[in-house]
Amino acid sequence: MAGRTARLVLLAGAAALASGSQGDREPVYRDCLLRCEERNCSGGALKHFRSRQPIYMSLAGWTCQDDCKYECMWVTVGLYLQEGHKVPQFHGKWPFSRFLCFQEPASAVASFLNGLANLVMLCRYRTSVPASSPMYPTCVVFAWVSLNAWFWSTVFHTRDTDLTEKMDYFCASSVILHSVYLCCVRTVGLQHPAVASAFRALLLLLLTAHVSYLSLVRFDYGYNMAVNVATGLVNAAWWLAWCLRNQRLPHVHKCMAVVLLLQGLSLLELLDFPPLFWVLDAHAIWHISTIPVHVLFFSFLEDDSLYLLKESEAKVKLD
Repeated sequence: MAGRTARLVLLAGAAALASGSQGDREPVYRDCLLRCEERNCSGGALKHFRSRQPIYMSLAGWTCQDDCKYECMWVTVGLYLQEGHKVPQFHGKWPFSRFLCFQEPASAVASFLNGLANLVMLCRYRTSVPASSPMYPTCVVFAWVSLNAWFWSTVFHTRDTDLTEKMDYFCASSVILHSVYLCCVRTVGLQHPAVASAFRALLLLLLTAHVSYLSLVRFDYGYNMAVNVATGLVNAAWWLAWCLRNQRLPHVHKCMAVVLLLQGLSLLELLDFPPLFWVLDAHAIWHISTIPVHVLFFSFLEDDSLYLLKESEAKVKLD
């Protein structure tokens, strides 16, 4: 009788399914969580939990309460599926099948591979492009900013906490802004260094204000996304305009392909579906799809830096 009552409560919740995290608002989930924490997360039971918890789980910061949330999430999902209802989200996320300490395995691996691709291309860039190339310092810094962002993306998808979420979001914003700065240096800054310096100061001020607002005032997801989308569109339009004006350069088609691919692939983020096999969701697919795009962009930066170096050497000879 108690089980049937629980199912009726669940059905009532499913009928009222609204936007947001319906799963963790379910009475079934909340009751399961309360009982699990009372049973496992205090006194001797907690000591027993800690003694049998794998070391990699404790190092990743998984607590007894987190394990209860994970177990009760799947209890609730099972009831939803049994009654023929759509899978709900929990705490703003789809349910993912945890692998070892990885909360979102596919996205974590994809983030790591993006970072690895950046690292490999950075090493290739530094090997093939002399430091005397005009764009060398800006490109190298951009690579390190990107590596930092992919590191925190990997950490966030491994273990979602308030800190790792903020670091993931803030570092992603820093990459977008640095790409805008990279474009500014390439299109204006080489001829007018003072303009590039002033623009860099402005971007740093904007990033500081953005991070300060989200950290100290209110962490507004809608505002954060709006800022990043707007900045990304400015970045794409600026690069694309430069590409169209410089089609005579043989390597420009790489940059144009990167801009168009990134805009097209970003549409994957609009898809919203429960993870395939409880592992692969739209966000993970998007991360996987960007790996070759980063390789292509660094290939463009390498070609363009060598072109600029040759051009600057030719001017020196003429002078």
